Amino acid sequence: MKNPAKGRRDSIDESSGSVVDPSQPVGGHKVKGDWVLFHPVYSPEELRSVEIVHKEAKTFSDKVAYALVKYTRRLFDLVSGYKHPDHVPANATLEELRKKGYVMNEHQWLNRILFLEAIAGVPGMVAATVRHLRSLRLMKRDSGWIHTLLEEAENERMHLMTFMTLRNPSALFRALVLGAQGVYYNMFFLSYLVSPKMCHRFVGYLEEEAVITYTRCIEEIEAGRLPAWENVAAPEIAKDYWRLGPDAKLLDVLYAVRSDETTHRFVNHSLANLNVKEDTNPFALREPDMHVKGRKVAFEREEAARYVEESQKMLNEQRVTQ
Repeated sequence: MKNPAKGRRDSIDESSGSVVDPSQPVGGHKVKGDWVLFHPVYSPEELRSVEIVHKEAKTFSDKVAYALVKYTRRLFDLVSGYKHPDHVPANATLEELRKKGYVMNEHQWLNRILFLEAIAGVPGMVAATVRHLRSLRLMKRDSGWIHTLLEEAENERMHLMTFMTLRNPSALFRALVLGAQGVYYNMFFLSYLVSPKMCHRFVGYLEEEAVITYTRCIEEIEAGRLPAWENVAAPEIAKDYWRLGPDAKLLDVLYAVRSDETTHRFVNHSLANLNVKEDTNPFALREPDMHVKGRKVAFEREEAARYVEESQKMLNEQRVTQ
């Protein structure tokens, strides 16, 4: 299922069961060759099918993970200067809203996003590293978990590379990111050795917060409260990565990034429901479309097992017809 020429995994088309060639033009935009891992490309309907959903914390480890995310969220908010009141007064000018702290400007939003994405690429890489080393120690395969985790890490890194085109952060901001990365990487590494399930649940809850953040940013642009971003063209790196059209705007990029975060939310909550040592990664061969991931919080363990069986069946049927 690999496409070595592009460094991406081929994906199974949900509607036809056929393999999609990621090197083909999509939406009128010819894709340049690159070496990134597999990443989804969304239809306009998928981009707008994302909903804010929450996984109820029932077990003790889930409650611990959720509490840690809430603490992490407050820390991120403090460092990045993020604020977003639930109520915004009507009939006030944009200048008044910003002066009174009801809305953030483009610079504040970019601070928030850059800091978030610089940290968000850590968990997938840590989890992949731990599972990779475990596979080497035990001299057995990993049931498809490693590459999904690497794809997640790279996807978050590509978010950062995209938003870096909008601004070059200051030395102080980079120092804050460096310190946060150092602490976060080592804490997550040690935590994953102790409880991988809790770590995946933690990431699932963290991605819930990311979906909320990007949803609010999209709403701010569409409400006209971020005028400097309304007509900004999508960076070329974003057009290539998500295969956006030549006239794509920054708003289109934000919709795509939100969909990515929705995928991470769904995947990590689903992985947290599995037996992390025995179960096959249900997303090794394919992923549901955004109409599922955008509205459903996760696969339960039985659903994941059925999804693996369906994927194997589709792959076998494909091989027979080729």
